[in-house]
Amino acid sequence: MSGAGMRVGFIGLGVMGAPMARHLLAAGHDLAVWARRPETADALVAAGAARCASPAALAARSEVVFTIVTTGADVEALAFGSGGLIAGFAPGAIHVDMSTIAPATAREIAARYAKSGVRWLDAPVSGGAVGAEQASLAIMAGGEGETLEAVRPLLEAMGRTIVHIGPVGAGQVAKACNQMVMVSAIQACAEAMRLAQAHGVDLAAVRQALMGGSAASRVLEVMGERMVARDFVPGIEARLHHKDFGLLIEEAVRSGTPLPIAGQVAQQLNALMACGWGRDDTASLLRVLERMA
Repeated sequence: MSGAGMRVGFIGLGVMGAPMARHLLAAGHDLAVWARRPETADALVAAGAARCASPAALAARSEVVFTIVTTGADVEALAFGSGGLIAGFAPGAIHVDMSTIAPATAREIAARYAKSGVRWLDAPVSGGAVGAEQASLAIMAGGEGETLEAVRPLLEAMGRTIVHIGPVGAGQVAKACNQMVMVSAIQACAEAMRLAQAHGVDLAAVRQALMGGSAASRVLEVMGERMVARDFVPGIEARLHHKDFGLLIEEAVRSGTPLPIAGQVAQQLNALMACGWGRDDTASLLRVLERMA
């Protein structure tokens, strides 16, 4: 693999995946796509990507295949289901999964692939839809260093920060840590806004003051503004953060790791889901507190 003009496959053409695939095409790579809903691939095909009839067909023409889908079960089905990637991959090919899944699932998939000589990298991302559009994602890689270096030129077309965390599954551990810090900060913003509401003070003024001091953060900047404006149109749907917290709490139970704050945030996400706001933005954690009042 030279890094220039590589044969690349992409599956998962959603809010983040579509712009990520577009960056690979713009970088001069020979891009092929497969989509469960064919219409989601139309724009990329019109731009020059090849359309494949199945994941297996995609793998057969690709040196590297990227996936970014919702769950570990989705990744396993793409890899080993009927017409799956494993049926098309040649020995030495690489599957880079950028989904957020359990570390144990990543390790299991990698071990199955290894029996056929297929390489694996778990490389979940942070930065949301804006980061995907701007090719400024943070990419957390788990796998062999040699595998990471083979695909680094591809990752550089999509992200600004690429860190090799460690062996297979380590990228997913880092992503769990990222989600824990980020969503806990969203909850903290929601609680601050709710306290300000309770005292009848101007939320925009409170946020402005906090942004000038030690409480300033990217989460307060973006999510605090959403709460002030009561803009709950999703950047990332809250149900995905709920899914991610389910994974990290499961890991905490498995490893016996106490996560007291994360545990409380997980319960607030449960409440958000029970309110029917799973497809709204996670800024809806403010609405959960309001309903509790």
